[in-house]
Amino acid sequence: MSKLDHLEADASELVRKAQNAGADACDVVVARSDSLSISVRDGQTENSNRSEQDLISIRVFCGKKVASVTANSKTDPDKLAERAVAMAKVSPEDTFQGLAEKDKLFDTSELASINASLELFDQTEPDAAKLEQDALACEAAGLSIEGVTKSMGASAGWSRTGFVLATSTDFVGSFERSGFSISSAMVAGEGTGMERDYDFDSAIHQSDLKPAEEIGKSAGEKVVKRVGPRQVKSGSYPVVCDPRISSGILGTLMGAVNASSIARKTSFLRDQMGKAVTAKGINIIDDPRMKRRMGSKVFDGEGIETEKLVFVDDGILQQWVLDSATARELDLKTNGRAARGETGVRPSTTNCYMENGSQSVQEMISGIREGLYLTETIGHGINMVSGDYSKGAAGFWIVDGEIAFPVAEITVAGNLKDMFLNMAPADDLAFRYGTNAPTLLIDGMTIGGN
Repeated sequence: MSKLDHLEADASELVRKAQNAGADACDVVVARSDSLSISVRDGQTENSNRSEQDLISIRVFCGKKVASVTANSKTDPDKLAERAVAMAKVSPEDTFQGLAEKDKLFDTSELASINASLELFDQTEPDAAKLEQDALACEAAGLSIEGVTKSMGASAGWSRTGFVLATSTDFVGSFERSGFSISSAMVAGEGTGMERDYDFDSAIHQSDLKPAEEIGKSAGEKVVKRVGPRQVKSGSYPVVCDPRISSGILGTLMGAVNASSIARKTSFLRDQMGKAVTAKGINIIDDPRMKRRMGSKVFDGEGIETEKLVFVDDGILQQWVLDSATARELDLKTNGRAARGETGVRPSTTNCYMENGSQSVQEMISGIREGLYLTETIGHGINMVSGDYSKGAAGFWIVDGEIAFPVAEITVAGNLKDMFLNMAPADDLAFRYGTNAPTLLIDGMTIGGN
C-alpha cells in the first residue's frame, strides 16, 4: 500500500467520523508536502530549508450550514470531526453551499492511468549538496556578466506534494506532483544608480528545468541593460508588455471572469457574457490535462472531472470560472474549476494561456515610432469594479522601432476594458507560470513621466 493509499483510508475514515458526529454531508482533503531548498549568496550557503507536513482540511454540512477546519495530521480525528460539526451548527445558512452532485463526480476507475499519462511526478530527489551546487553555479554565472556588481542570491529547490480528496458521496481520489526550481537575482550599478533584476525557472520534471548557469546568466544580462534609466515625456503611447507582465494581465482578466466576483458584482466584466472582451482573434484556454504542467489535474477540488475549456473565443467571452457553489448562485452548472484551500473551496483556473498571435516580438516593436517595452510594474493599482489600472513602471523606451534606452520612475495607466479590446499577442508563448500569455502590444496607454 502506498503512502497516498494510507492517506485515502485516513480521509475516508474522517468522513465517517464527521457523519457519526452529526454532519449531513462532508468532504476531507489531505495535502502532503515534502520540500528542500538551498539559498546562497556571495558563494556561501545562506539558508537550507527542509519541510515535511500533512495538513487535513475537513468541510462539514449541517443542512445549509457549513464550516471548515484545518489541522495537522497529529490532531485527534474524533475531536477534529466533533469540532467541525459544532462550528457548522452555529454558522449562518448558505443556500448555495453543498457537495458536488454525485452523478457529476469523476469515475476514479481510470484515475491511475490518466494520472500516469499526465506525467506529473518525477521520482528524482536531489539532496542538499546537489541543490547547493546548482544554486552556486547559478549565482556564479550571474556574477560573471560584465557590469554586474553584486548578487542578491540564488536558490534551488525540490518539492513533492500529494493531494487526497474523500467525500461522503463515496468519492475518493488522489494524485502526486513533483516540482523543481532555480532562481537568481543580480544587481548592477552603484549607489543611487543601482538596479535589480532576476530570472527563474520551474518544472515538474528535473530534466525540463533550464540549466542553472543559463538562469544566472540571464539574470545578469537583464539587470545590466537596466542601468542608467531615464524618464520620458507624459503622453499616450503604445506599450509592449514583456511576458512577465502580460501573464499578469491575463491573470487579471481571468480574475474578472471568476464566478466569485461575478456573484458579488465586483467585476468590471460582470455584464459581458457573450460579448467581446478582447480584440478579435484572441483565444484564451484553460487546459487541466496538459502533460508536465503545474496546474494539471484529473479532478478538481470537489471531485468533478476536469476538461479543456475555451473562456474567450475570437474575443468573445464564453463562460465564467465556476465551482459548484458559485454555479448554483448564478443558476449554472460547474465547469470543474474548484480549487481547495485552507478556508474551503473557490473557483480557480488550472493551466490558463492565451494563444499565440501571428507577429514576432521584433516585428511588433519595429512598427512603433515611440513607445514603451514594459518589464516591471510596481504597486497594486487595479480597481476590479471599475477596471481602472494605474501602476508604477520600468522598462525600455522604443524609438523608431528599436529598443533605445532604459526608463524608470514612470507610471502606466488605462482602463482594463479598453486595454483588453486594444491588445494584440505576439508569437512567443512559453509556459513558465500557472497563467501564461505571449508578449502583448496594447495601444493607447497613458504614460506619466516628466
